[in-house]
Amino acid sequence: MHSSLCTPSNSRHLRNPWKPQETQFRTQKFAPKKAEIGFGIRRLGTANSLRTSVGYESGESVGKEPGRGWPVDSGRLPVAIQSSGRVSRYMWDGDSLQLVGVDGGASFDSEDGLRDLFRVCSLAVRDFLIPKKVSENYMDYVKWKCLHRVFSSALQVLATQAMFRAIGIGYSRSLPSAAALNWVLKDGLGRLSRCIYTASLASAFDTNLKRVRFSTSVLFTLSIGVELLTPAFPNCFLLLASIANIAKQISLACLLATGTAVHRSFAIADNLGEVSAKSQIQTVCFDNLGLLLAALLNLLVKNNPRLQAGLPFVVYPIFSAIDLFGIYQELKHVHLQTLTKDRLEVILNTWVESGYVPSPAEVSKLEGIDFPWSKGKELWPIRIGCLDPKDHFSKLSMMAMQSLNSTDYYFISLEMFYSRIPKRMQQGILLCLREGAGTGNVTMGLLQACYIRKALHLNKSRWENILETSDLPDSVLNEWFKVLNECKTRAQDDLCLLNEQMLGLGWSMKNILLGTREQTRYSFIDD
Repeated sequence: MHSSLCTPSNSRHLRNPWKPQETQFRTQKFAPKKAEIGFGIRRLGTANSLRTSVGYESGESVGKEPGRGWPVDSGRLPVAIQSSGRVSRYMWDGDSLQLVGVDGGASFDSEDGLRDLFRVCSLAVRDFLIPKKVSENYMDYVKWKCLHRVFSSALQVLATQAMFRAIGIGYSRSLPSAAALNWVLKDGLGRLSRCIYTASLASAFDTNLKRVRFSTSVLFTLSIGVELLTPAFPNCFLLLASIANIAKQISLACLLATGTAVHRSFAIADNLGEVSAKSQIQTVCFDNLGLLLAALLNLLVKNNPRLQAGLPFVVYPIFSAIDLFGIYQELKHVHLQTLTKDRLEVILNTWVESGYVPSPAEVSKLEGIDFPWSKGKELWPIRIGCLDPKDHFSKLSMMAMQSLNSTDYYFISLEMFYSRIPKRMQQGILLCLREGAGTGNVTMGLLQACYIRKALHLNKSRWENILETSDLPDSVLNEWFKVLNECKTRAQDDLCLLNEQMLGLGWSMKNILLGTREQTRYSFIDD
């Protein structure tokens, strides 16, 4: 009797239909009516996509008894399996279980054979190229990756043909020595340059991933153009080929260094290995399409040697533009969840101005490729780094350092610096971090700096005029520290809620990736 009382109302949906009718009625007698309705609603929400395929009854019959919701005599069991786009249902023939394909899946039992064949082929291609669990923006990324790889591969084929023609133009007796020098210069210098480049930009692969990836893609496209010039300058073949190979090695180093971070942004089920493997398959398939495109172009002009020689110069600007456009769009659909200084600043600015935390997709749209000339245009840009002792606001910085104690892990000051484009003096906010400062301290410091910038914007003309003076009066210093303390209080009040919302949207809060200069820290000396 105790087991009957504890049996949930939805258990009768899972009971074998050949059990004694008395047991079924006994269970129903003690089942609460409200739970029965709730179960029916859940089944409508989760199994609605399969119901038309596997022959479920309408929503009114979901909560009915076994034997009324579906016919026992037919042997159809209320369990269906969906795999690779096909839907199969378990059937009972009286002696054993059978798994039978049903309508609505990718089965050849349908009347329209061509439509099913196309569906099966498309599903097979999708399973071959696309991981099972990825983020929503992955398909857009693959679409633009296909465009980029096809035209890049076609350009590489044409460039290789041009280099072969350049070797053929020279004297045959120079070929043995050319091959030896080609090994030393073309491959040796290329690999050496790749090592130097990778070592010099190690942290930039994390903090400026999209910018570095796009800039090296432009470099790779230019290297193909250099290779196409080798037939026109056969005497400079080794020099041109070596320069082009150095550029290609640098681009390859960037591709390998940034690939893992890109793949991790799509692996929502921690299936990084599957996403990386599928990416290699995609690259091979798309590159083969590029080879096919180059072969078709060569077939079209094979009977005209002059047109064949000029073909690379005709298609190079077109293919290069399509290639770079594909890379640009491809990177726009990469939504990184890792935090950098610039990415965190976009989040905090949105929080300060609009009161909400943007998603990785929104931040990706706002930051774009993050070109260097796009930085520093806003008033009072925020910089993380060390203090310049010759700065215009040295007195203000001195007072900020004097107010530090053992519990402070950062301090904020103002600074004057030269902006890049156009080159002019500009006022900015400096955040100096202490040794041992964690993610929470960096977030707190940046949030306080964003609130300070907003306060300065409210009285922009007044603060600009005050801060341009060489000697700041005590009244200005007192007002500055008042703003500093008020903004710190607001940042402390917002920090917990901000962290909760960032974690809820999928942001990685373990670490904040900083550049080489941003990693400079100060040490606190308690005399």
